[in-house]
Amino acid sequence: MVNQPTVHVVDDDPQVRESLNLFMRSVGFDTKVYDSAEAFLDAYEDAPGPPRCLVLDVRMPGLSGLGLQKRLVDRGIDVPTIIITGYGDVSMAVKAMGAGAIDFIEKPFSRQALLTRVQEAIDRDAARRRLQAQCADVNIRLDSLSHREREVMDLLVAGNSAKQIAAKLTIGEKTVAKHRARVFDKMRIDSVAALVHLVYSCDIAVPGLDLEPAWS
Repeated sequence: MVNQPTVHVVDDDPQVRESLNLFMRSVGFDTKVYDSAEAFLDAYEDAPGPPRCLVLDVRMPGLSGLGLQKRLVDRGIDVPTIIITGYGDVSMAVKAMGAGAIDFIEKPFSRQALLTRVQEAIDRDAARRRLQAQCADVNIRLDSLSHREREVMDLLVAGNSAKQIAAKLTIGEKTVAKHRARVFDKMRIDSVAALVHLVYSCDIAVPGLDLEPAWS
């Protein structure tokens, strides 16, 4: 299904794979199934495209669900993950959530409960992808700033007034105003508040500010 959200299912049980494949397709998702973590790693491409999520069995022969999560982290791959677990695997599922999974569901599970969590995971990935695309555009705008404009921008974000910026850069306040106007124009914003929002949303490095990415 072109441009449909994709649910990746990794489970060594063929009946679970087939059941989830048919169910997810019946509600409009594209579905890709794998019988092992290794098969998923061999086939998965972390590329731009429709939002996606991973439905992952925690206990499998070979590489476990926890092992797969670690490999994804090591490769810098961020895909929302829902753990499905059999009886006795709850402690492993809790560890998986500690490693970044968004939820775990015990077998046998309600299809509706799983569908609800899958939709939440897809929505989360869609929001992350939108933000990443927006921030890629913001970084292009940043690159268009001159060195002096970037200095003014950083000082504005750090809470400095025009008078303070002028003193720190040893330039006149009118010159600060001109640079500020060019920053606003190039960054396509109309206020310092909007500029600060861009900085925090896109994890833009500004001296003196310690930011966390909005999609972490």
